Amino acid sequence: MIKIGLMSFLLFASTSCKDFLDVNVNPNSPIKENLSLNAKLPAALVTSAAYEATQLNLIGGLWGGYWGTSNEGISSFGSLKMYNGPAIRDTRDGLAVWESTYNNLFYYKEILEQAEIEDAQFYSGIAKIMMGYHFFILVDFYNNVPYEDALKGSAILHPSYESGKDVYKKSIDLITQGIESIKVASLLPANDDVLFKGNKTKWAKFGNTLKLRALLRQSEVASQASYITEEIAKIVQEGSGFLEEDASVNPGFLNTASKINPFYETYYRNNSGVAVANYANIRPSQYLIGKYKEFNDPRLGQNYVSINGDFKGVIFGENMIKDEYAAVNTSALKGPNENGNQPAGIIKSFNQSIVLISLAESNFLRAEAVERDWITGIASQLYQSGIQASFNYLFNVTHYNIQSYINQTNVNYASATNKIERIITQKWLSLNNINNIQSWNDFRRLGYPNFPNSVSSPVPNGYPLRFMYPETEINTNNQNVVSQGDNGVLTNRVWWDAN
Repeated sequence: MIKIGLMSFLLFASTSCKDFLDVNVNPNSPIKENLSLNAKLPAALVTSAAYEATQLNLIGGLWGGYWGTSNEGISSFGSLKMYNGPAIRDTRDGLAVWESTYNNLFYYKEILEQAEIEDAQFYSGIAKIMMGYHFFILVDFYNNVPYEDALKGSAILHPSYESGKDVYKKSIDLITQGIESIKVASLLPANDDVLFKGNKTKWAKFGNTLKLRALLRQSEVASQASYITEEIAKIVQEGSGFLEEDASVNPGFLNTASKINPFYETYYRNNSGVAVANYANIRPSQYLIGKYKEFNDPRLGQNYVSINGDFKGVIFGENMIKDEYAAVNTSALKGPNENGNQPAGIIKSFNQSIVLISLAESNFLRAEAVERDWITGIASQLYQSGIQASFNYLFNVTHYNIQSYINQTNVNYASATNKIERIITQKWLSLNNINNIQSWNDFRRLGYPNFPNSVSSPVPNGYPLRFMYPETEINTNNQNVVSQGDNGVLTNRVWWDAN
């Protein structure tokens, strides 16, 4: 099982890209007198990006309808394939989502406190926005979590929990404050901001897009309608709009162990060019391949290797060894080695950027918001722009001709009887292997697309709807965990999951 620790990289101001990763630092032990803000910031941003690209992509890949395993990977990711909540929360072999996310939050809190002392508003604003981003992750996995009492170390050993709804609201407020801090900042980061290079407008757009994603997550909760209207009005009044490019992190990845792009190193090749185990173990689901074929989608061939002129997937959760599910008989991810040494779709190079929010997702979020009459715009154009951005990214061009694709009846926006479903389906295709976890969130929220559950599910037609609180938390903060109610199943809904 993949165990993702905190990867952190010390970036020195006024150095070249090749020096960005020359010194590693541990965000769990930040030494304030030795580390400046322009060293801490890139470490934190790269850690967040690596987490998104590896652990969150793994969970979303399997639970979001994209991935299964070949015969070679039949013993891999068993807890996720069997929806085994106790194994997922296990201290030794579980998935450390809780621990990793709070560690990330702790590091941003260190940046925030130092930035406030130094009156570095831009750094303070980034820390607030990224803290909101990580608190959303916690609520999406666990529902109620510590917020006000969190990140205080020995001062509060047993932090109390707050409702997921309240944590969402406070996180949105935190992002709003972060945008305000950035807009009034005089000291601007430069190369140490490995996301937007100190661009105020781009950070504001990123924050607004995060807030829109969080508000859409609440779309099915009827009692939130007035709150959503108020928050959308704040975004409109702020005026910066939404992302118009991929929000991508790149500190200058190197073809060196632990300094290579983490998705590339985890799912494709190591720095010696040798295929990693996950390259043989993970395969596209038959459902995903079927969807690509249903839409005559050329992205299928750009992302996956054909087998005797066709594309072959696996069944998620299948635990029987069958010849048809062998790695050699199923479609692997396509990378440069399988694409004439040219960048492929998802896998381009060892030093490719990590996408936190894609332009495609930003456009699809806006399309859904327009379709719901939350914001102004033309939903069909935003929908088409989302598809366009996905094709451009995967085919490595500035403008892929998508006309024949969008003219198909089952893709065309005007012909859709359920336009929200059509948006989410194309969004699902565009997020594949980039931000998988968002598709699990959309599925819980709306049920689209209706991919099958694991054939190893202990409950027929049952899907996991949350994570259980981890054993680390049960062992150290048990009274507060118990106060949250039943923690023994994966089918309790998080607060925004009203279906």
